[in-house]
Amino acid sequence: MLVDVVLPLVLAFIMFSLGLGLRGADFARVFQQPKVFAVGLLNQLVLLPLVAFGLVIAFKLPPILAVGVMILSLCPGGVTSNMLTRIAKGKRPLSISLTAVASLLSVVIVPWMVALIVNHFGVAESRSVDVTAIGIKMFLITAVPVFIGMLLTSLTPKLVKRISKIVSHIALVLFILIVVLAIKANWDALLKYASALAPALVALMIIMLLLGLLTGRLLKVDSREATTISLESGIQNATLGIAVAGFVGAEAVGGGLPDSALPSAVYGVLMYLVIIPFVLWRQRVHSSSV
Repeated sequence: MLVDVVLPLVLAFIMFSLGLGLRGADFARVFQQPKVFAVGLLNQLVLLPLVAFGLVIAFKLPPILAVGVMILSLCPGGVTSNMLTRIAKGKRPLSISLTAVASLLSVVIVPWMVALIVNHFGVAESRSVDVTAIGIKMFLITAVPVFIGMLLTSLTPKLVKRISKIVSHIALVLFILIVVLAIKANWDALLKYASALAPALVALMIIMLLLGLLTGRLLKVDSREATTISLESGIQNATLGIAVAGFVGAEAVGGGLPDSALPSAVYGVLMYLVIIPFVLWRQRVHSSSV
């Protein structure tokens, strides 16, 4: 019930909230700002999984949690990265565009990469991965809701302006609910592995935030763009990570959430503890430069 119904509906609603206010022009920024997009997508699609792989080896995480961390690393930033970019005084339109493009690319990339990850770590929960089934599920609960949100924005912009904040607040509450349920379902595993899992996830966030700033500076983008790239690099869609882990391993655990969902759930809690100080720092940097 949780994996088959509740989780997909929650994720679909969260992705719908991302689609609200999104326009075709947001995708056009790929061609208007190719340098910024190139570094943003490189960080998300290449550097992040490589750093995550290095950390699961360095912290000697058990295979099932290593798979969970790797799944999380494949998930793009969600609406949270857009919200925190605004607070940090980064460039929110750029953040929205990067999130949207990466989210659509993930529908194709994530299923294939998950199959490789499960095969590499040889987890007992999931000996085989149905790439097609995961791809279809991801398309239905991520891409379709985004397109519906975009369509609604195009047809009824005044309505969207009135409801967007309410929808965002509901999405945040649903996100917290899913994180709590995932942690509760895997509480024993959390107690057993928290001493290794939490430091690994904190290290992942800090490294990617710093790499985001560094790569932005190396390409000489402005400070606000560097902050945006950093947050898009360091924030992942934890709800999507929980969902994908559920799609992969739920059958083996009777329809519940497998232990591979735990890293995304713990990440959903730790994210704010690590990211908020960074956001406030960047906010001060940009405020002082005005």
